Amino acid sequence: MDLEMNLEVVRNLGPLAPLVGVWEGDKGDDTAPSDDRNVEHNKYRERIHFEVISQVHNHEQSLWGLRYSTKAWRLGEAEPFHEEVGYWLWDPAAKQVLRCFIVPRGVSVLAGGTAEPTAKQFELNADAGSSTYGICSNKFLENEFKTVHYTLQVTIHSNDSWSYKENTQLHIKGRQELFDHKDQNTLQRAK
Repeated sequence: MDLEMNLEVVRNLGPLAPLVGVWEGDKGDDTAPSDDRNVEHNKYRERIHFEVISQVHNHEQSLWGLRYSTKAWRLGEAEPFHEEVGYWLWDPAAKQVLRCFIVPRGVSVLAGGTAEPTAKQFELNADAGSSTYGICSNKFLENEFKTVHYTLQVTIHSNDSWSYKENTQLHIKGRQELFDHKDQNTLQRAK
């Protein structure tokens, strides 16, 4: 793609346009279930790649999007403790931001929310059992750590910085109350 075409594609990405590139952050904060199903806190660093994909047509619907991959490492550790791959999509006609991703623990999520094309903040949600913005898990996770709700809040600070707050509500076998598995980080442009 030449520069002129790239600029046109980026303009069509709506609120996702600032995310194009490679990002790093080392201020990650993770609250997750521990091995004994209690609570553990982890500080982490991560690297996220966002790459523009070709426009996608679903008959009358046109989507613009980014392919992405994420890896996260606990501070001081060499091996990642979290990875995911997927797409962030923009539906300009419906003003919908979508994030569809797979975590190699056997979970897939399609989250969505409404945003203006120039939005610097937006929120995406998904619920177990929803046929539109939903969550699907393998049998073990469904029985032991069922994800019932997912929320992602994104804030674009500048062309070189953005942050997120993520809450994955889990029903853990043997616990009455839902567990709020929370992640948040602020990322800086690396490329």
